[in-house]
Amino acid sequence: MRNRPFVKFVWFLVLTSLVLPAGGAQRRRGRMNRASNDQSLAAKIRRFAPTVVTADTSRLTPRDRRALDRIIAAAALMDPLFLRQVWAGNPALKARLERDTSPAGRERLHYFKINAGPWSRLDSEEPFIAGVPAKPPQANFYPEDITKEEFDNWVQGLSAEERERATGFFYVIRRDGGQLKSVPYSEEYREFLEPAARLLGEAARLTTNRTLKDFLTKRAAAFASNDYYESDVAWMDLDAPIDVTIGPYETYEDGLFGYKAAFEAFVTLRDDTESAKLARFSSYLQELEDHLPIDAGYRNPKLGGAAPIRVVNEVFTSGDGNRGVQTAAYNLPNDERVVKEKGSKLVILKNVQHEKFTQTLIPISRVVLAPAQQHDLSFDAFFTHILMHEVVHGLGPHSLNVGGRATTVRLELKENHSAIEEAKADIAGLWALQYLIDKGVVPKSLEHSLYTTYLASTFRSVRFGITEAHGKGIAVQFNYLLDKDAIRYDERVGTFSVNPARIKDAVRDLTHDIMTLQAEGSYEKAKALLDNYGVVRPQMQSALDRLGSVPVDIEPSFPLARGQQALR
Repeated sequence: MRNRPFVKFVWFLVLTSLVLPAGGAQRRRGRMNRASNDQSLAAKIRRFAPTVVTADTSRLTPRDRRALDRIIAAAALMDPLFLRQVWAGNPALKARLERDTSPAGRERLHYFKINAGPWSRLDSEEPFIAGVPAKPPQANFYPEDITKEEFDNWVQGLSAEERERATGFFYVIRRDGGQLKSVPYSEEYREFLEPAARLLGEAARLTTNRTLKDFLTKRAAAFASNDYYESDVAWMDLDAPIDVTIGPYETYEDGLFGYKAAFEAFVTLRDDTESAKLARFSSYLQELEDHLPIDAGYRNPKLGGAAPIRVVNEVFTSGDGNRGVQTAAYNLPNDERVVKEKGSKLVILKNVQHEKFTQTLIPISRVVLAPAQQHDLSFDAFFTHILMHEVVHGLGPHSLNVGGRATTVRLELKENHSAIEEAKADIAGLWALQYLIDKGVVPKSLEHSLYTTYLASTFRSVRFGITEAHGKGIAVQFNYLLDKDAIRYDERVGTFSVNPARIKDAVRDLTHDIMTLQAEGSYEKAKALLDNYGVVRPQMQSALDRLGSVPVDIEPSFPLARGQQALR
C-alpha cells in the first residue's frame, strides 16, 4: 500500500500494539480486558447456530462431479481475496490469530472467520480484538487516508473514461507519488485470480453443459481482462445442474461511496422442481413495473427481458457471500448495462432459507408476536417474500437523467444506496405480492400469513445490525409502518401485531416514497429517510433484548468442500 509518512507511522504503532507485549500495569489491564472480551466472544459466537449445508450430488454426471470439485476450489480463493478487500491489516492479523492455540485464541480466530475481519458485524462493527482500529469505511478499496472531498475533487478533473474507471465496480484507488490512480482488480488481486481462472478453465473443459462451459470460460477470461460484461451476459444464460456465481458483485463493503464490488462465490445445485413452480413470476415483471405506485414517467416501459429464476441448494460459499449473516437469495448482476439488456437473474437458496426459518424465525415469533398472530407464521410466506424481494430489485428506477446528465441511482445516492435499495426490495416485494394475490396469480390464502411472517422477520433482520444495509433498511420500514399504525405495539406485554386495516395502504405509500426519491436521484431525501427512520427505537429494542437466547443466524459448514485444497 502507498501511504503518507504520518499514516505509515500510525499504522506501525497500531500493528505493533497487536504483537508486542505491554509493560507492568498496562499488561495486567490488557489481560483483564481480553478476558472480559473473550467471555463475551463465546456469547457472540453462540448467536450463529452451527449448520451443515449440503445438497444431493447423485444426479450429476461423473464429469460434472469432477467439475464441481474444481469450481469449489476456485471459489475458496475468494476468501483470502475478500479478506484483503475488507482491510489491509487482515492477512497479518489472521496469521497472528492462527498462531495462538489457546482456548481464547481459538475463539478469537473463530469469530474473526465468521466476520471476515476483527469487527463484529452484528454489533455496529465494533472491534472485538484489542488494538484494532475502527472499521474503515473505505475498506481497502481506497487509500486509508482518503477523504470524500479529495476523491470527488480528483474525479472532477478526470476524462469521462477515467471517471468511469474511478467510480466503477472493478478498480481500486491507490496513490502513486502522492497522486490518486485507478488500479484494475486483475492487477491488484492477480495472485488469487490467476489460479482461480485456471481452475474454472479446468471445470469448463470437464462439463458437457454448454451454458456452464460458456460462463466458466468467460469468467476465467474476465479475471485476467477486468472486463466482466460478456461473462455477466453468459451468467444470465446459465442453465445447468451446477449453478455458480463467482466474481466481484456487491458493493456493501464500500462504506465510503458504495462504488466498489467485493468478491464472492455461491456454488449451488439447481432444484428443478421448485424452479419450475416459481418461473411463472418472471412473466409478470413488466406488468408489475407498469403498475408500480409511482409517477408513470418514472416507470420503465420496456424491461430488458424476463428475469430467470433459479431455486437452488447451496453447497459452498465464500468471500462476501460468507461473512456474518448468510445470504438467503440474491439478484444479479449489478451492472446496469446488463440489467438493461438482459434483465437480472434471481437465485433462491432454498436449503439456507429453510434453516433460517427453523432455527431463528420460529423462536423469534414466540417472543415478539401477539399470541393471536403467532400461528399465522409460515415458511411459504417467508420463502415467497424473499423471492419477491429479489424480483423487485430489478424493478423501478435504475438509470437516470438528472439535469441533462446520464447517471444511475447508485451513483446519485452514494453511501445511502444499499440501505435504500434493500428497503425498496422488502416493501415493494410486499406490494407486488399483494398485487399478484389480488390478481389471482398467488393464492389468496397466502395473504393471511404474509404480513405477520414479514413482521416477525423484521426482528430477524434488525438483529443483523443497522450498520448493515439490510438491517438499516428494515428499521426504516418498521418505524414507518409503526408510525402509520400498520404495526401496533402492546405496551403491557411488549408484543407486536399487524393491523390489517392499515397495512396495505402503508406498504403502498412507503413503496411510492422510496421509489420516487430513487427516481429523482435525491441524495438529500435518501439521507433524511435513513436518518429519521433507520434507527432502533425503544419499543423494538425492548423486544430485541428479550431475544438473547435465540440464534441470530446460522454458521454453515460445507462437507463437499473438504479435500479441495489439493486442487488449488
